[in-house]
Amino acid sequence: QLQLAESGGGLVQPGGSLRLSCAASGLSSARYAIGWFRQAPGKEREGVLCINSINMTIDWADSVKGRFAISRDNSGNTVYLQMNNLKPEDTGVYYCAAAVVCEVRTLFRSFGQGTQVIVSS
Repeated sequence: QLQLAESGGGLVQPGGSLRLSCAASGLSSARYAIGWFRQAPGKEREGVLCINSINMTIDWADSVKGRFAISRDNSGNTVYLQMNNLKPEDTGVYYCAAAVVCEVRTLFRSFGQGTQVIVSS
């Protein structure tokens, strides 16, 4: 069974950067699409970015275009979310999850525990 674990969150000032990691265990995540989601306080969880099994990336959130990037390491077992020029509205808990394809967000499963990102001065 595929299990995912997020890490790399923290407190950062506006304009700063963070790189989140999503590490797979149990099964290789290389054959799966991996999506990053986030949930801000008092809001519903939203999709941010996705990378499919052939490493094509799909933008889900217009608000992060040009600032966030998703990538996968050579083993396929770790997916990164590079976040630059962070804004206070990026604050939230970030999760990664897996699915067969990126196109249907409701099919994502195996959410990890999440990693907290706080953007504040």
